[in-house]
Amino acid sequence: MASWFYASEGKQQGPYPEGQFRDLVAQGVVRPDTLVWSEGMAGWQKAAEIPGLIGGGGAPPMMPAGGPPMMGSGGYAGAGYAGGGGGSGGALAVDFGILEFTWRSIVMLIGMCLIIPVPWVFVWYTKWIVSCVKVPGRPNLSFTGNAMTLVPWFFGFIVLAIAIGVIGSALLSNLLFIAQIVLYWLLIKWMVANLASNGQPLGLSFSGSAWAYIGWNLLFAISIITIIGWAWVAAAQMRWFCRSIEGTRREIVFKGSGLGILWRGIVAAILSSLIIPIPWVYRWIMNWFASQTELAPRGSLGA
Repeated sequence: MASWFYASEGKQQGPYPEGQFRDLVAQGVVRPDTLVWSEGMAGWQKAAEIPGLIGGGGAPPMMPAGGPPMMGSGGYAGAGYAGGGGGSGGALAVDFGILEFTWRSIVMLIGMCLIIPVPWVFVWYTKWIVSCVKVPGRPNLSFTGNAMTLVPWFFGFIVLAIAIGVIGSALLSNLLFIAQIVLYWLLIKWMVANLASNGQPLGLSFSGSAWAYIGWNLLFAISIITIIGWAWVAAAQMRWFCRSIEGTRREIVFKGSGLGILWRGIVAAILSSLIIPIPWVYRWIMNWFASQTELAPRGSLGA
């Protein structure tokens, strides 16, 4: 019998056997707008979109075993990721509660201002936000990195920055800026390598070179001068980033456009200036980026 999962307040719940899942539907725990997933489904879907699941009176529909069927309209179905069994993939999804996001973000901001707690606060926040990401076929996504790994790099950089500031060398200051970008590149490699599902490492790696990462960041900085060009650079950089993730049987493809990033960025900036809507804006942006990130058979898109 198929096992079911559902998303609630940033947590991925499950697996549940069909009988128990039917009880959750009857009790109203799983609502029509709740994101659910089961083996063989294309990706996370609202419960109301699955025939027979809400208001049908019977058991949830059985999903086909093995590889999932292809979806229409150029979509990709699949329950696999990083070595999953199906031949296709699906889009990611993000789900978290507004109140939880708010208090966690405030705590992180305070920790960042205090400087010393930064490595611990960063890892704590990353563990939470990663757990909110829903990947078809890979339940309970988690981040297993340890803050102590960051400690020597973080405080070493601070000491170096202070020393260069005392010296007052413009050349060393520019080199420090490049070194900071390289440290961000190392951070990305470390984060990707420490992703896990159900407590098991996914075995992913980031293969993008440091020089390419530096180049993309410099190009983005230059593109800001054009006022709108940054959005297209950001979209291209996202596609490069996804292509550089290895260790999966599927391609991770970003399908968002520069125009999509531009107008959402403008709306987000306007709404964020009002302060109160920030949590909703952040979730809206994250959901869009997740929905534009798909898993597809390698080579199927010619990317």
